[in-house]
This record gives sequence, structure tokens and C-alpha cells, in this order.
Amino acid sequence: MLGEGCVILVGFIDPFLSQSFYMPLPPSDISRKHVHTRTLRVDAFDREDGLMDLEAELVDVKGYDFTRDSGAIHKAGTPVHHMHLRITVDDEYTIKAAEAAYDAAPYNQICAAISDAYKDLVGMNLLRRFRHTVKERFGRTAGCTHLTELSYVLPTAAIQARAGRRRKAHSRPSTQRPFELEGCHALRLDSPAVQQFYPTWYVAPAPDQSHERAEERRE
Repeated sequence: MLGEGCVILVGFIDPFLSQSFYMPLPPSDISRKHVHTRTLRVDAFDREDGLMDLEAELVDVKGYDFTRDSGAIHKAGTPVHHMHLRITVDDEYTIKAAEAAYDAAPYNQICAAISDAYKDLVGMNLLRRFRHTVKERFGRTAGCTHLTELSYVLPTAAIQARAGRRRKAHSRPSTQRPFELEGCHALRLDSPAVQQFYPTWYVAPAPDQSHERAEERRE
């Protein structure tokens, strides 16, 4: 069973559970075979000291057996990549602690040797140019491609993990507009969702000016 704060972000078959998850897409009309699954998972935990831990995990598996350079057979379903990243953040989403670990990598300890470098995530802020800063610090030979990519999911996962606190805050009157408004198409200020769930901040759509101009031309 998944605990509160767990976010399954990407994955067709989740290797962490003995259960398959299928995307709500129409069946393919072309015959095909499964070749690869990437799963990203983030668990969030509120700590007794008021901080929050985010534990992220990336797993890549192949849908077929293949021969490695050593001559060994790598079996289908056995992780090719399996990386972990844990960060601790404060209420402002600033990273206070970070650590990385490997369960599987193509070059074993050679890959894992970079794990201590990810302590340099400390001091970065998830909401302030985080992905840009990570790319600058860990780009190319300065980091691990997969750990860096795993870090990119942390900002939105952290925001989702704090949703309960925001709901409590929204239950109290406030003159500050909720930060999520205008953040996506569903939360435009003139959208039906804002009209229903954030009526204080709803703005009626402007008249269709193109329609008005067409009426003027007919006149």
C-alpha cells in the first residue's frame, strides 16, 4: 500500500507493486512488443523538526534479454538503472540536505562514484530556477545523466506534497491570490474551474472581439 505523500509520476508497469497500471489511451491499432519501462517515484515525508524529506527513485528495465559487454546475460525486467535521491527542504523549498545512492548502473561503482557530488544540491531552491541551476552544476561530465534527470521532478512533487497545507490556508480568508492560479490552462482566471473553486479571483472572459468586428463590418 502506498503511504500518504507518495507520487507515482511516470511508469507503465510499476515494479514497486505487484500490479499493472495502464494509461487511459485507446489500444494501438498496430501490433507491437514492449521494449522498455522507465518508472519515476517520489515519496514525501513531513518530519518532526518541521522540514520535509523527498525521496526520489528512477528505475529502467528492458522488455528483453540482452548480452552485456562482459558476456553476461541481462534478463528482461532486471533494472539497468536504479538510482535514489533524497533531499530535505524547509518551508521555503530551500534544500537543507541531499544524498544520492545507486542500486544498479551500467558501470557499477564507476557510475556510483559521482553520488557524493549531489550534496551540492544543498542551498538550491526548488522554486527558483532550480532546473537551470542543476543543469549548470551537474551538466555532462560533472554529473550523472539519470540522477540529474531524476532531480527535475522534485519541484512539482514538493508542491503536491504541500497541498494539504495550502488547503488549510485557503480555508482562511486571504487577500493574496493563490500561487497556482494562472499556472496552467485549467486555472486561467477566466476558466470554469476558477469560477467554481476560486470565485473570489474569477474574472469573466472578455467579449470575443473578432465577433464584434465582424458585426461592425456587416453594419
